[in-house]
Order: sequence, then structure tokens, then C-alpha cells
Amino acid sequence: MEISIGFWLGFIAFVAIMLCLDLFVFHKKDKAVKMKEALLWSLFWILLAVGFNYGVLHFMGKTKAIEFLTGYLIEESLSVDNLFVFILIFGFFKIEAKFQHKILFWGIIGAIFMRAVFIFAGVALIQHFVWIMYIFGAFLVYTGIKLVFEKDDAEYNPNKNFFIRGFKKVFPVTDDMSRSQFFIRKDKILYATPFFIALLVIEASDLIFAVDSIPAVLSVSKDPFIVYTSNIFAILGLRSLYFALNGIMAYFHYLKYALSGILTFIGIKMIVNEFCAEFGVHFQISNYTSLAVIVIFLTVSILLSVAVKKRDERKVAKRMK
Repeated sequence: MEISIGFWLGFIAFVAIMLCLDLFVFHKKDKAVKMKEALLWSLFWILLAVGFNYGVLHFMGKTKAIEFLTGYLIEESLSVDNLFVFILIFGFFKIEAKFQHKILFWGIIGAIFMRAVFIFAGVALIQHFVWIMYIFGAFLVYTGIKLVFEKDDAEYNPNKNFFIRGFKKVFPVTDDMSRSQFFIRKDKILYATPFFIALLVIEASDLIFAVDSIPAVLSVSKDPFIVYTSNIFAILGLRSLYFALNGIMAYFHYLKYALSGILTFIGIKMIVNEFCAEFGVHFQISNYTSLAVIVIFLTVSILLSVAVKKRDERKVAKRMK
């Protein structure tokens, strides 16, 4: 089905309205987002995604609806790993909780534009160079395996980031955090503040994150509208999810193994499906299978994390007696 310009304009208008309401109505004042509020907002964004998925089902059919749902779940599950990076970034720059929502908001704006570039470029590459699916698949398998062997306690220093070092060479930066502004003027000189540097690091981390997530979603659908909308709905709910999960990250101890399994499976799927299609083999790993695998990996990892967390708490309680 050819997606008309009306669908694109309608979606873009919807996103613009929601972002304006978010910044200028619901969060116009700097304040820390409490867990209860964050959970309600997370539920709101999830319900919006479900409602949109119903619209996809109604106007575009069951196949597109499954593609959207699978893509959304992939993006949502992979984005949780990015939340750990946000915690490290805000901790490193000592950004108070009441200012974090503002930084994440502008980070989302940048991500919306970057995702559009990545998605349309990815779809164009696949249409012109079919073999690129093998490259994407192999990259996802490599990333999935590499994720298992990454050290959790590795020192995190955003100042070593290539983008940050390059920016500091061409633009003056101050340590002044007395005002929650991205730029301040001193002695007629404009300085970037740690708030803006934190925003740059978040944008850079999302750029790296997109390198994994976009090929993963392209394994589900090559329809730019489905891929982009599923990405954007996951991104829109990312801030609320961050504040909701910030206090209970310990319950996601085994999440990286689930993400490793998901990325590896999707990479294998891309390679197998492309190979079978190219050589006329009547076999395809369906999106239903992908959906089931994603749900199983996430559910098992969370249940194991909760079980281990409770076991450790019981051990601590016994030692304190």
C-alpha cells in the first residue's frame, strides 16, 4: 500500500502538537519527575502507540500492524539499554533531577530528525543494494555477541567522546551551572554550559544507538512509514520511561543478555530470510516469530533479575540480623 502524503503530514502534526503540549503545558517548569507521574506518562505513551497501531490495522491491514508492533517492541526494548547511559551522563555532569526532563526533551527533538535521516538512508540502501541486508545482519549478530562481554563497571567519561572533544576545540565551555541554560554570556563572550554538553553527549549516544536499532527494525519492515512511526513512538515515551525506571534499574540486571539475544536473533533472521529469498528457498522467519522471541527474552530477563535482586536482599537482611 502506498502511504499518502496525508498520513505523513498527519503524523508529523501529531508529534509536533504532543511535543508542544509536553514542553509548554505539562512540563513548563523545571521540576523533578516523580516515579508515579513518570509511570502514568509511560502508560499514556504506550496507550498512544497501541491506539496508533489500531489505526494501522484499520487502514493498512494486519501485516502492517504486526510490523509496527514488532518494530515498536524492538525499539522500546533496545532503548531501555540507552537509559543506563542517560543515568551515567547526568551523574557525571551532576545534572539535578529537576533539569533532566528539559535536556531529554531537546535530545528527543534531535533524535527525531536523526532517525528520519537514518531510516530513509537505510531503506534507500536496501532498495539499491540488496546484499546490504547481509551486512546489517552480520553487524547485529556481532553487536549482540559483543554486548555479552562488555564490562558493566567500565569507567564512563563523556569528555573522551569524539564529538565533545571536537566541540570544545571550537567553542568556549564554562563550568557555570548557576542557571539552567544551554548557553550563557560572560564578558560579551558566549559560553556553552554543562547542560549543553550533556545534551551533546545524549545526542551522540542516540546516534550510536540508532546504528543498532535502525537495522533491527528494518529486518521487520522496509516501509519507511512503519519504521519511522514505530521509532518515534518509542522515542516519545523514552523520557517518561527513564524517570519511571531510574529508581529500579537493579531489577534489570540481566537485560543486556536479553538485548544480546534479541539483536543476535534479528541479525540471523535478516541473513536467513535474505538468503532464502535470493535462492528461491520457501522459508522465512516471520514477524510473529520475532514478536514471540522478543517477548520471551524480555520476560525471562526481567523475571531472573527480580529473582536475583530479591535473593540478594534476603542475604543482606540475614547478615544484618
